[in-house]
Amino acid sequence: MSSLPVVGVDIGGTKTHIRLRRAGAERDLILPTAQWRHRHWDRDAAALLELISGFCGGEAFAALGIGAHGCDDLAECLAFESAIAARTPVPVRVVNDAELMPAALGLEGQIGLVAGTGSVAVTRTGAGEMLVAGGWGWIIGDEGGSASLVREAARAVALHLDRGGSPAEPLVVALFAALEIPTAARIGSRLGASGGASSVGAHAPIIFASADQGSQLAEQVIREAGLALADLVTRLRGRGATATSVVAGGSVIVAQDRLWRAFSDSVLRLCDGRVTPLLCTVAPVTGALTLAEALLATSAPAALAAPSS
Repeated sequence: MSSLPVVGVDIGGTKTHIRLRRAGAERDLILPTAQWRHRHWDRDAAALLELISGFCGGEAFAALGIGAHGCDDLAECLAFESAIAARTPVPVRVVNDAELMPAALGLEGQIGLVAGTGSVAVTRTGAGEMLVAGGWGWIIGDEGGSASLVREAARAVALHLDRGGSPAEPLVVALFAALEIPTAARIGSRLGASGGASSVGAHAPIIFASADQGSQLAEQVIREAGLALADLVTRLRGRGATATSVVAGGSVIVAQDRLWRAFSDSVLRLCDGRVTPLLCTVAPVTGALTLAEALLATSAPAALAAPSS
């Protein structure tokens, strides 16, 4: 049994990361989530197991841990988990992808926060209840995610110009160039025509670059995004979360130190130092492997089998 690998999967809104671990050795497969996911539990279960089977070369594996973007409450996690379990005897656990962050640092049960394309914060109570804050999509929420950062940058620029601000302000210049905005009157329509969250969020780096160039508008957008992310933590605490740490990860907050500092400073202030902010700098799929290995430690030998699709 010890020779069988375990498999961890991090299903993000943009990409899926599969990692196989055997006796400390690891190998990875990364592919676009849209390439296989259908947003239907049964179809997704079959497609994912087919991917894993191909990645493993048809070899049996011992346990499967999954963090899935879009599994935003306990019922959805269990629905996906059940669809997979119906197709393989391999023990499996499905959690929200934000929960991989604390698991990756050996802090399962603490608050996990994602700030990537979108944003969400998730934790569990002592009784196992899943608490979620945020994750509403960039049109109305997802503050601190890349698409919402661009949305808020566009809003800040529009208000700046409305108040007679200089069109030479670095964020104004950068936003107009990135979205190919012909005149100030077209800021909203050009943003609306930019596509979905991934397409809009691809422009987020201009905000941080503008801050580096001295843009006060960009600094304001980043500061407010960090505060909004920290507010997700306070919402969870207000609903009964007892976590003493929040582990943040995701493509934006890991890559952009300004956002991380704005978030961590806001958490310490809003929570009066009772919650410690931590940055997850390892791949979140590490947390999925942690879940798989925990399953393996409690699974009966008969559960081990080759995957099936």
